[in-house]
Amino acid sequence: MSHLVQPRLVNDPFGDPGLYLDVRFARRALLFDLGDLAPMAGRELMRVSHVFVSHAHLDHMAGFDRLLRTCLHRTAPLSLTGPPEFVDRIAHRLGGVTWNLLGPSSVDFRLHVFEFDGTRVTRAAEFRAREAFARRDVASPPFDAGVAHEEAGFLIASAALDHGTPSLAFALRERVRVNVRRMALDARGLPVGPWLNDAKAAVRQGRPDGERIAVPGVGEVTLGELREEVLREAPGQAVAYVTDAANTPGNRARIRAVANGVDLLYIEAPFLAADIEAATATRHLTAQAAGKIAREAGARQAVPFHFSGRAAERREDLVREFQAAFGGEDEAGRSGA
Repeated sequence: MSHLVQPRLVNDPFGDPGLYLDVRFARRALLFDLGDLAPMAGRELMRVSHVFVSHAHLDHMAGFDRLLRTCLHRTAPLSLTGPPEFVDRIAHRLGGVTWNLLGPSSVDFRLHVFEFDGTRVTRAAEFRAREAFARRDVASPPFDAGVAHEEAGFLIASAALDHGTPSLAFALRERVRVNVRRMALDARGLPVGPWLNDAKAAVRQGRPDGERIAVPGVGEVTLGELREEVLREAPGQAVAYVTDAANTPGNRARIRAVANGVDLLYIEAPFLAADIEAATATRHLTAQAAGKIAREAGARQAVPFHFSGRAAERREDLVREFQAAFGGEDEAGRSGA
């Protein structure tokens, strides 16, 4: 079965954090964090519809200007979600630029900015190019607790971690995966086309079997027929992203909750267990702690990233320590676990 998103780290594990999630067949993408975006092509950035920022440290926000500059003259809006005070920070960044060439005749590009406090989206604002990005406070979306964003096909769950400042962890969870049995489609004489996306959306939304789906050149078929013969349902894909978190019991519990049972977990592993003092002082995880947390969360696969420059010559050691802990081979009670 094909996955909803194809995730990849934007940079080398020693570079700025950032995860690009290409939404298959949708001509769009998501970003977790906004570190250095230099490795990304403009056409890739133009696909970005939503960005979820863990916190506003520079290595997680340095790519904002490039993304804004790339998207400035498109009509589709750009949504950004971050921790408390995020709306103010975006307003300040926009206010540091002279926008005298924008006006009522400009392309109607909009920034939608949201704050997530660890439980709910609590504040929202809109910034429009035609208004020189003046701030407009708007109503917050009524998402459920623990949800930073939601739409028909998936939701973004989030939790606030302690990094000396709130640092958000994110998990994309597809509601249900719906794939097409191509042989069954051909056997029914049904064509491939956009109508299948409508049918898949109806399945994800739990609409009744009696609902009729229009098929160009054929007529109508019931959703129940498609469910029985053509469409195959399976558990949806889940991808989590965790970075910049102190190794505390509270953080570990929140990471386990947001990343529970995910197919793929990207988790920071800046330091070796031997460097526990540096990890503690900077409120980061060790590779050993990260691997153990990933195992406790029940992640099927886990990828360590956000390695510290202090360990630049010990990349293989970081990966080895992480994998040993993820596989349950670390020594019980060892420092950093």
